[in-house]
Amino acid sequence: MISSFLLDATGLHRREVAPGTPVPDGSIWVDLLEPSADEEQRLESQLSIDVPTPEEMREIETSNRLYEEAGVLYMTATVVTKIETDRPESSQVTFILTPDTLVTNRYTDPLPFRRFIAYAARHAAQCTTAIAVLAGLLEALVNRIADVLERIAADMDTLSSEVFTPPAPGMRRRTRDYRAILERVGRAGDLNSKAREALSSLSRLLVFLQQAEHPQMNTEMRNRLRTLSRDVSQMSDHAGFIASKVQFQLDATLGMINIDQNNILKIFSVATVVLLPPSVIGAIFGMNFDLIPAASQPWGFWGAIGLMVVSAVVPWWAFKRLGWL
Repeated sequence: MISSFLLDATGLHRREVAPGTPVPDGSIWVDLLEPSADEEQRLESQLSIDVPTPEEMREIETSNRLYEEAGVLYMTATVVTKIETDRPESSQVTFILTPDTLVTNRYTDPLPFRRFIAYAARHAAQCTTAIAVLAGLLEALVNRIADVLERIAADMDTLSSEVFTPPAPGMRRRTRDYRAILERVGRAGDLNSKAREALSSLSRLLVFLQQAEHPQMNTEMRNRLRTLSRDVSQMSDHAGFIASKVQFQLDATLGMINIDQNNILKIFSVATVVLLPPSVIGAIFGMNFDLIPAASQPWGFWGAIGLMVVSAVVPWWAFKRLGWL
């Protein structure tokens, strides 16, 4: 699908381009969402550009993601999508900046694009040039990643509270579902790694854009991009801090699991030691011999039971006194 955005007094408004028709003259932004081969060819012919294929967009080499050709800037960035689901994904968006028009090629519809489209429709002053639209889209992407990092940090704080906070006085120690905690830690770590990947690609894109020559690039726009680049750098440092926090939470949770397992094994070990003497006594008095001490006495049975109880209580009392229980 091809969408054209035209500027009027109120803002930047969207207009779908019908199949077989050219992009309207004066379009500041042309958006390709899951374009067909025919749509790509028509746009390439009209704007004299080369729209990259999905395979080319997934290339990680800088030379394939950031380059200039015939006065046109080609820039591909990684964005995080499906954040609200249990399976976030990384996708690529290509920004093609001609002297007068911005072309975006994408195969996903991330929330920052929808937010910027709604914002641009009400703020005409912020969308007067193609490079201003590009800066606005990049800011929307960075703000979304900031929201993601805030969400991960809040989730890590919640998990830390669940794992390390002791029970209130007078309350029983509740059994924690460490499997669920590990799953949440894993999802947070995966989402954080995708956010770091997106920040890394945006950082390279911003550096390339600031160094490129473009007729609409002025001092104000360079300062705007420089500020955005600093924000990306600081967020990358914060994402690294969150990654270390996720690793600490993972190690702590695994440590808690080991402690619980050791406590369970300790209980079984103590139970084995406590029940071993009564078992030996019962085995002795249960032997099939004619002569067993006290076997023919009236108090023999109860004496054996009492001896077994005493042999079980004494080890338990000794363990309690030593602080092993």
